[in-house]
Amino acid sequence: MDDGSAETEALIGSSSEDVRSHLDGRSAPAEFKVYKRRWFLLFVLCLLNCSNAVSWLTFAPVADQTAQYLRISLNLVNWLSLVYVVVAIFFSFITTWVLDTLGLRFSLIMGSWLNMLGSVLRLVGVLKCIPERAVFPMVMGGQTLCAFAQPLIIFAPTKLAALWFPDHQRATANMMASMANTVGLLFANIFSPMIISYTNNLVMLLFIYAIPAAVACFLATVGIRERVPPTPPSASVVTSSSEPFLQGVKLLLTNKAYMVLLVCFGSGIGIFTCFSTFLEQILCVKGYSNDFAGLCGAVSIVFGVLGAFLLGLYVDKTKHFTEVTKINMCLTSLGCSVFAVVSQLSEQKLIIGAVCAWFGLFGYSVYPIAMELGVECSYPVGEATSSGLIFVSGQIQAALYMLLLQALAKPIADSSLSVCATGADANLSWTVPVLVMAGLCALGTCCFVVFFHTDYRRLRAEATASPKTVTDQSTGGDTWANSTDA
Repeated sequence: MDDGSAETEALIGSSSEDVRSHLDGRSAPAEFKVYKRRWFLLFVLCLLNCSNAVSWLTFAPVADQTAQYLRISLNLVNWLSLVYVVVAIFFSFITTWVLDTLGLRFSLIMGSWLNMLGSVLRLVGVLKCIPERAVFPMVMGGQTLCAFAQPLIIFAPTKLAALWFPDHQRATANMMASMANTVGLLFANIFSPMIISYTNNLVMLLFIYAIPAAVACFLATVGIRERVPPTPPSASVVTSSSEPFLQGVKLLLTNKAYMVLLVCFGSGIGIFTCFSTFLEQILCVKGYSNDFAGLCGAVSIVFGVLGAFLLGLYVDKTKHFTEVTKINMCLTSLGCSVFAVVSQLSEQKLIIGAVCAWFGLFGYSVYPIAMELGVECSYPVGEATSSGLIFVSGQIQAALYMLLLQALAKPIADSSLSVCATGADANLSWTVPVLVMAGLCALGTCCFVVFFHTDYRRLRAEATASPKTVTDQSTGGDTWANSTDA
């Protein structure tokens, strides 16, 4: 075992006094500085997260029109979203290594280029000059490139927050960067049905969505010039793990609290992936239009962003990561159960909208807090590794859940209420799938509430070790940047 690995394991099992002694031995600086350019980096990451999320959910709110335009089945339309899940499962392990080894700058620039090229390829694929047999492969190819970009972008918030922000701003910074992904889902839910209803084709839709991808790529390539800030913003960064990726994974797999979070919160991520992907198909069978389904998705996201903002401020002040996560997961499970019932009713727009708002307020908002909790219970393992494995768990479970729910959705011979696109596979009964989804959500929540207990290791290490944090607008020296892994 190398020195870094031994140091990591020693810290994990140490008392607060041991941690303080360790920090003193590292000769931490008299004060930590933060730099204004951290807000530019946060803006770029927010734009990237938003653009990539829009690409992911482009077709789900208009699944039936997409199937007609591309002349494919609804199952293939679902694969335009599912490809994100499949790619993430296999690519995420490499991504966590890239983020913790090659650094934040490299990851964001690479992610921005993959996201931009994928958006452009999707647009080219639906142009009239493209042969019909090549249309779907090109659109799927573009989705796949965007899917490769997703882990590079979505794992970055905890890394950015840890490297550039002081301890009293970390949860808020992580919230803003993570919720940008949710805002992208909001835009897709609102604008995909709107643009399709006005233009009746996919060209304008994909052109509009390619613009923010190109802007984000330009800003990341030109504007991000440093792997890390000249000086660390907090004591935890000084002692952050730099051991090989596999050693970090080994430490996480032997951490009981982290494994409970990995499985249970990963299940929650899978549930929300299913909810976002299938919402339009669930509601159209009961007579609800694409516009209404998009509005429900948008309402859930708006309330989720609002809840995340309030929770971020609250947790930054109180550090009640575990309590907030447990309460929100319980309330989310309740909302999921209610949705499973009311989504099978017709002419109940107000109730369905209210339930979607509840579902989003407590479900979407807890994501950045849970990711910070993952860092706290696994410190000093790298932030990208701890966040990345939780996301991988969520994507694996999302893939399994999506395949299961699609298999449980059976065709309806005759549905007078349906406003789904015509076709043999358009009218499906989602009664059993949504009940199964609610049951999975309740199971994951119960296991998390009962079995998750942890100590806040990063906060404990910083309790007395952190010197005063000041804002410095100058470039400063580069000693820390040259001696610490990104």
